[in-house]
Amino acid sequence: MSKHRKEGGHTPTATLPVRSKVVATIVAGGAFAAVGQPMVANAASELDRPVPRLTGSKNLSLAVTGTTRSPAAVRLLAAESRIDSAEEIEKIDKSEAIEQEREAARAEAERAEQAERAAAEAAKRAEEERKRKARSFVKPAEGTFTSGFGARWGTSHRGVDIANSIGTPIRSVAAGKVIEAGPASGFGLWIRVQHDDGTITVYGHINTIDVSVGERVDAGDKIATMGNRGQSTGPHLHFEVHVNGTKINPLPWLEERGISL
Repeated sequence: MSKHRKEGGHTPTATLPVRSKVVATIVAGGAFAAVGQPMVANAASELDRPVPRLTGSKNLSLAVTGTTRSPAAVRLLAAESRIDSAEEIEKIDKSEAIEQEREAARAEAERAEQAERAAAEAAKRAEEERKRKARSFVKPAEGTFTSGFGARWGTSHRGVDIANSIGTPIRSVAAGKVIEAGPASGFGLWIRVQHDDGTITVYGHINTIDVSVGERVDAGDKIATMGNRGQSTGPHLHFEVHVNGTKINPLPWLEERGISL
């Protein structure tokens, strides 16, 4: 009598696990022809053992050098771990490092561009402010208008007077260059400023001088303080305007530029 138990007239057939069948099929394609069918059962038995999931080059190396040496088994383990080789890991690491360097370089370039834009905007604002000041005009000094242009006490008064206390700030009425600053007959001390259109303004009877010859000034810059020097009857500023070498009445000249004394 056969050792095998019959059921329904058929002899039961041993069933391999699905994965073992796959490997047996793979191995059968090459290894079977060389060493015979017993190797198929051995390879299947080896692959039926639990295999830890590969997560790095170290585990992959163990899989290659461990008890399972079949090329088909190595390929299957690599597929399950989604890692083809240690070289791929190295390539991924290098790629990430390169991308990080690129991101850092882009961030640095963006910061430099922002700094350049900020500097350019600041320079533009400064230039616009300079031009605005160059176009503007201011009152030469605060105080009381005490004397106008023309005949006065039997002489010709070639400017206007603004009275205030000693030390009151005196300002350049417009942008220009200081062409004289120091002693002057009748004025004690004076300052002369030549403006961009060639007009010259004169500031006499001053107490202190705050600028030097050759200095560039803008409209509103403090150039001196009010005094009582020279032929003066009290602290005041004597202000003159010279156009093409001729002393003109400062009042209408100032009024044309929006300044009222």
